[in-house]
Amino acid sequence: MLKNYLKITLRNLRAKRVYTTLNIIGLSVGMASGLLIFLFISHHVSTDRHHQKFDRIYRIVTDLHLEDGSVEYYPEAPLPMARAFRADFPQIEQAAYLKMNRELTVSVLLPNQSAPKRFLELNTTALVEGELFDILDYQWFKGNPKTALREPNTVVITQSLAKKYFGALDPLGRTINLNNLAEAKITGVLADPPKTTNTDIQLFISAATLPRLIPDFDVNDWWSLNSTDRVYLTLKNPLSAARLEAALPALSKKHFGENASVFQFHVQPLADVHFDVQRIGGNPTVRPSLLWSLGTIGLFLVLIACINFINLATAQALSRGKEIGIRKTLGSTKRQIRGQFLLETTLIVLTSAILAVILVLICIPIFNQWLPNGPMFQFTPQAIGFLLLLVGLVTVLAGGYPAFVLSGFSPWAALKGQLIKSSKNLSLRKLLIMFQFGICQALLVGTLVVTHQVRYLQDSDLGFSKNNIVVINLPDPSKTALAAFKNDLRQSPYVQSISACYRPPAAAVMNGGSFKFGGKSTWETFPIRERLADSDYLKTFDLHLVAGRNITESDTIREYLVNEALLKKLNIKDPQQILGRKMETYLSPVALPIVGVVKDFHLRSLHETIQPCFIATQTARYKKVGVQIVGHHPEQILRFIEQSWQKSYPNEVFTYEYLDEQLAKFYQTETLIFQVSVVFAGIAILISCLGLYGLVLFTMTQRTKEIGIRKVLGASVAGIISLLSTDFLKLVASAIVVASPLAWYAMNQWLQDFAYHIQIEWWMIGLAGTLSIFITLLTVSFQSIKAALMNPVKSLKVE
Repeated sequence: MLKNYLKITLRNLRAKRVYTTLNIIGLSVGMASGLLIFLFISHHVSTDRHHQKFDRIYRIVTDLHLEDGSVEYYPEAPLPMARAFRADFPQIEQAAYLKMNRELTVSVLLPNQSAPKRFLELNTTALVEGELFDILDYQWFKGNPKTALREPNTVVITQSLAKKYFGALDPLGRTINLNNLAEAKITGVLADPPKTTNTDIQLFISAATLPRLIPDFDVNDWWSLNSTDRVYLTLKNPLSAARLEAALPALSKKHFGENASVFQFHVQPLADVHFDVQRIGGNPTVRPSLLWSLGTIGLFLVLIACINFINLATAQALSRGKEIGIRKTLGSTKRQIRGQFLLETTLIVLTSAILAVILVLICIPIFNQWLPNGPMFQFTPQAIGFLLLLVGLVTVLAGGYPAFVLSGFSPWAALKGQLIKSSKNLSLRKLLIMFQFGICQALLVGTLVVTHQVRYLQDSDLGFSKNNIVVINLPDPSKTALAAFKNDLRQSPYVQSISACYRPPAAAVMNGGSFKFGGKSTWETFPIRERLADSDYLKTFDLHLVAGRNITESDTIREYLVNEALLKKLNIKDPQQILGRKMETYLSPVALPIVGVVKDFHLRSLHETIQPCFIATQTARYKKVGVQIVGHHPEQILRFIEQSWQKSYPNEVFTYEYLDEQLAKFYQTETLIFQVSVVFAGIAILISCLGLYGLVLFTMTQRTKEIGIRKVLGASVAGIISLLSTDFLKLVASAIVVASPLAWYAMNQWLQDFAYHIQIEWWMIGLAGTLSIFITLLTVSFQSIKAALMNPVKSLKVE
């Protein structure tokens, strides 16, 4: 029986080559899109789940409750909290701190080499307590996790760093130099951490080495809250998390006294860390909204492909009516007929699934270019399970309804050719077409809105210049070396201006604190942000003074520049009124004068409003050098800058980044959404047009005689084209009317994530609708014109 079914199935698929091809293309593209999106989502959902104690691992985070009622959210916690947890909280199994190094110069001297090789490691090294290895899981190739980091001047490195530093040599027991401050012995080698981790540390430095690397840092200071500090812990029972949370206010009261209400600590499950974009340090590319949006788009694309199959299958039911009638007359049951049609569907879906996997393998490299840690296609149990589930769902969705419809035909009506009188299937097909093009309209509106928002983000006036500025990491802010480096650069006619600073005007890191203004004895109720820089800061980054003068050069804070946002907060309307007034900040206990006001500039991304800020000099904290260059040969200029660098900093690694490239990282999520919207909107339109083309082709076949009669009776070609196209255009127009308000609402909600954003204009919805109608007309008109131009004599001969 199965062999007979298979023979009939293959015969039917060959006989309907066009419809079979349309179905396979539509299903394979839809399934490939769904599989790609699943890989991306599962890549992020599985973050850090390789740790055996995943459900018992937590991170301590800090909420700063300010006097003005606002709350600032931070991922850091005081480092001494880890020791307090180990000593005083019996419900905690283990606790440890981790202090990230944003930049670390590693020098390696190999045998038979006269000079060491130097490497600059960015955001992949950390000072850690050995207890961290009892919390997070790492695969050890060499060394003992219990003792590897117990002593000062010891480090543990990953296998990739071992190969990078020592090649084929055994790294265990060898020494490396850290920041030209400490010689450290390698006591362990680990496997590289998986890509699905938020603690991508490649080099672990023992906590006891901290005084050598950061001499002025007090590891026992509860008041020292740095953006690089993390505290992790494991609970003996995950149910005790609430009890620990309830005990944290008392711990805060013990160490912060009357300020305990300001410093509020919380227990955050490791599962929430990857998606916590609210706190500084959150990954900007994996907002939960992005995953929900992608998941919804993937579901819609699979549904569109299934709708195509249902529409084409039910449309073909009319042409297969006599076949079904004969089979029923000869004794075939409904179950046998359903089995026959489900087998046809299964073969098409399996073929589509194979093509979908091939398409995914082709597209993965493209996705990886968009995402530094993009999905890696592997036949993991999850991927195989999803693929099998997808095949099963598509088979049921795409083949189930047509099988039940076809098997339910009356044999008498089928043999008499009276199936066409039923309008039920026709109405369903209309609704499904509307659903398809409603999704297309929503995706087109979304694409237009995202495109213009991304363009707005890229082209907005930030209040400073971001073009042709090279930002260089500064390892040593000492006055002598910095002055020599700047003097060398000034010799080049292509270097317009140079400024040493802690950070550029807009940066991911934004420090701040309390301040007193105008001789008051009390702190203001809102914080003020800082930008520490030399007197060339305004010139280099093209910041504009609106009142007063620039700060004078100094190694320490002597005076302040403030922005307009501070004046608004203090209710000062005239910038001249603040000149000469004194301000005491968290960086200087002495009240110092305000000498100038700068025009507002963005301190971070356009997701956030501009906050009050001051600019002051403090040489010891400079971490960057901004160089404004001119000319048409940036490679030559960069070589000159590097040569000047090596003269002043011969023992350091030269690294740089263009400021506009740094700022572009603020909007990785939006750029990704833009790219995904364009691709998947195109895919949705392609799949919908394939189905629409198949339905038009079928309709023209059914109405061939009608068209011939109309032409004989004098109908024009234009009139016939209009007649054949109108029904489909009405459906698409109805879909546009229904989908547009929903798309407007969804995109308006998305724009609320930005403090500064565009407004959705009527023409965006109108343009999306026009594109939908044009694409529909293009798809329908090809077959309509062909049918209208057919010789009526041939049309009337068609059986």
